[in-house]
Amino acid sequence: MAPTKKTKSVDNMNSRIKLVMKSGKASLGYKAALKCMRKSKAKMVLISSNCPPLRRSEVEYLAMLAKTQVHHYNGDNTALGTACGKLFNCSILTITDPGDSDIITSEA
Repeated sequence: MAPTKKTKSVDNMNSRIKLVMKSGKASLGYKAALKCMRKSKAKMVLISSNCPPLRRSEVEYLAMLAKTQVHHYNGDNTALGTACGKLFNCSILTITDPGDSDIITSEA
């Protein structure tokens, strides 16, 4: 029973990410995430499971300073890039405008 629930939650998160990419604004990558958090434009940051620990802690620290939500994505960077609809890997996704998605309120 537990693996089914995990796959459902992953599918639910993927559908929310797709909706954000379609109707809202998001930026991919480490540098863009740092810029958005320094300007306090980021609403939420998603970090893939295989992001390097030093980079992960730096992003979490900046998110804490910017009062931004952090969500640890269950999949690796390939799965996160695919969920965004891109054909490349992405270890960090920053959401600046959720659009029609309820991703920020559901993860709070």
